[in-house]
Amino acid sequence: MAYLNINAKKEHTYDAIVIGSGISGGWAAKELCEKGLKTLVLERGRMVRHVQDYPTMGNETWDYELRGALTYEEQQQHKVFSEVGWAGQDAKHFMANDEENPYTEVKPFVWMRGHQVGGRSMLWGKQTYRWSDLDFEANAKDGHGVDWPLRYKDIEAWYTYVEKFAGISGEALGLPHLPDSHFLPPMELNCVEKHAKQKIEDGFDSRHMIIGRVAHLTKPLNGRGQCQYRNRCSRGCPYGAYFSSMAVTLPAAEATGNMTLRPHSIVTSIIYDEAKGKATGVRVVDAETNEEIEFYAKIIFSNASTLSTTSIFLNSTSSRFENGFGNDSGELGHNLMDHTYKVGAMGGIEGFNDKYYSGRRPNGVYIPRYVNLDEKTKTDKFLRGFGYQGGAGRGGWGSGINNNEFGADFKDGLTKPGGWGMFITGFAECLPNHENKVTLNHDLKDKWGLSTLSMDAEFKENELAMNKQIKTDAVEMLEKAGFKDIMAFDAKCPPGHGVHEMGTARMGRDPKTSVLNGFNQVHAAKNVFVTDGACMTSSSCVNPSLTYMAITARAANYAVEELKKQNL
Repeated sequence: MAYLNINAKKEHTYDAIVIGSGISGGWAAKELCEKGLKTLVLERGRMVRHVQDYPTMGNETWDYELRGALTYEEQQQHKVFSEVGWAGQDAKHFMANDEENPYTEVKPFVWMRGHQVGGRSMLWGKQTYRWSDLDFEANAKDGHGVDWPLRYKDIEAWYTYVEKFAGISGEALGLPHLPDSHFLPPMELNCVEKHAKQKIEDGFDSRHMIIGRVAHLTKPLNGRGQCQYRNRCSRGCPYGAYFSSMAVTLPAAEATGNMTLRPHSIVTSIIYDEAKGKATGVRVVDAETNEEIEFYAKIIFSNASTLSTTSIFLNSTSSRFENGFGNDSGELGHNLMDHTYKVGAMGGIEGFNDKYYSGRRPNGVYIPRYVNLDEKTKTDKFLRGFGYQGGAGRGGWGSGINNNEFGADFKDGLTKPGGWGMFITGFAECLPNHENKVTLNHDLKDKWGLSTLSMDAEFKENELAMNKQIKTDAVEMLEKAGFKDIMAFDAKCPPGHGVHEMGTARMGRDPKTSVLNGFNQVHAAKNVFVTDGACMTSSSCVNPSLTYMAITARAANYAVEELKKQNL
């Protein structure tokens, strides 16, 4: 006689489910838990605990057998990060295993993933900039994509809300197209950067150079320590100085007693009840046991990351949604965007040899967008615009690499700082384009037998025209600042290198042309919200993570209010 657990469904039922624990998932968990909802957070990767699971946080290069390099076998496991030059012994444990998680490149695409509690918030660059109505109105004005269903005024207060909790250091400029944040004290430019700033701002109208706006504490906040200028962020910060889900939002969610965190939980699809006209839960494969499990909730937040959310939705088919969950518009999987990457210039400068800098600042300079802001700055070469990131520094012991010299004088020379150099690299906005898409590949399965994604996206004519201008302008600015031996560069990186993949389940005003409404609800299933990068309707030219945070906090607040009204 079989004994069935009649309480099984009850034990698997929560007020809310959050899929993913990265930057947006951590915020969703915090907001929902603090508002009293019993919340299940599902993470496909392993468990990671703040400080306790940062095994390399104090290591030195010489602590590794290969001085930090990966073995050949490890390079195959972390093939994508290795190809872009970011993989090493110090942070490999925060990088997804590409052998277990393959994908297909119809056109070249780099998909860098972090499968663990905290997601890619353990690895991100932490540059944080507000969007403005220059961004939110762009689609409506030039006819590319669909109109955003919100404007800056709808999200302005939420930017402030998340900034005060996350901790953003930076310098106020008062630029309407790059609104100022709620700032902690800015980090300091070094002497050559200050020199370049003055020359660039004196030599060009509408151009500014500032220290980067970055999610690093420059003074203690909410029990977290300030940045120690170690620049070992990708290993995990034991001081909690940079913003990550592990150090900031997940501890806040856990403190409420309302969060249940379940690692090793691969969400395969959304459960949809046609009679109720809404989602009732999610299906999960346990990554360790291959057990299939169902969890249930009143509301669901999908924060698995842009492409993983899209994969889940494409795999969530039913008689109601034959082409993927919420895909009445046919736009699910389309309009994939990223920022162009590794295009700019570098050069050296004479003098300043009596000056150096203190610490390893985990931040660089930023040159905000200065083109196509208004009639005065308008160009007919391309639509929209770009900004630059970069920095200056002195050469070090690396000057001895591939050098034929030897002996005591050569060794002594490596301990002395070299000359000053500087680079600036542009990030260009990518237009939304229906042709740039991802689809499910049912022929290529992952380790757990699930269909994988095929990437079919490329930078089009407008992005390539901006890259050409980025290179030209970078050279001109360095020349104006007095740099010599200037070299322009364009690595012709395909999408994904910027690690700002966006779109594929966009917000919009019309259910016929978008997947989500103005509060990030799936048009056809209002109790499902998407607030990771998949929701983005355009890409701006600034880093998107701060906008993910603000949109998530706003949507979570709305979801709870609607739940109270019994509208969900």
